Amino acid sequence: MNPTQSLPYLPLSKSLFPARSWQRDLLLVLLGSFLLALLSQAVIPLQPVPITLQTLGVLLVGAALGSRLGFLAVVAYLLEGLVLPVFAGGATWFHPRIAFTAGYLLAFPLAAYLVGYLVERYGTDRSALKTFGAMLLASLLIYAIGVTWLGFALAGAGRYSGVWGVLQAGMIPFLLGDLIKAAIAAALLPTAWRLIGR
Repeated sequence: MNPTQSLPYLPLSKSLFPARSWQRDLLLVLLGSFLLALLSQAVIPLQPVPITLQTLGVLLVGAALGSRLGFLAVVAYLLEGLVLPVFAGGATWFHPRIAFTAGYLLAFPLAAYLVGYLVERYGTDRSALKTFGAMLLASLLIYAIGVTWLGFALAGAGRYSGVWGVLQAGMIPFLLGDLIKAAIAAALLPTAWRLIGR
């Protein structure tokens, strides 16, 4: 039995390409990782954490591919970062900045899975309001892991300035941008479904 048949809602990619095969899944995973690498290069260079379109890519990939393939696409992206400059600003895992931002990167697969799960179980990508809420929830997950990691990394580097200082470095400057990214996703995903319906 095809496991996608038991899902209450199919994500966009599986609706467009319903015939499951390992070739289809591999192609979608690679395309998802490529999109994420591309969006990661749009950077505003703040320190120690830059502003990028990475999170928008993670959330869109999770919604479009679903929980399993979205998770795998982001994991593929992280593995690519071992040898290719796919992270923000052309970084790899060996860039000095990664010591501070690794928590965000490691949270990305979980966030993609969460968004994909919400799509598959509740059809959150069919409604602008539900999409917006799902994106904010996944962003909170990224912050929970990323900011915690950042706090320990700053402490290890002798730069820890308290909880408020960590929040100012790793969350507060990005909140407006995350609201805008969630709004972009809330516009794109339901629109894509309307176009498919036509």
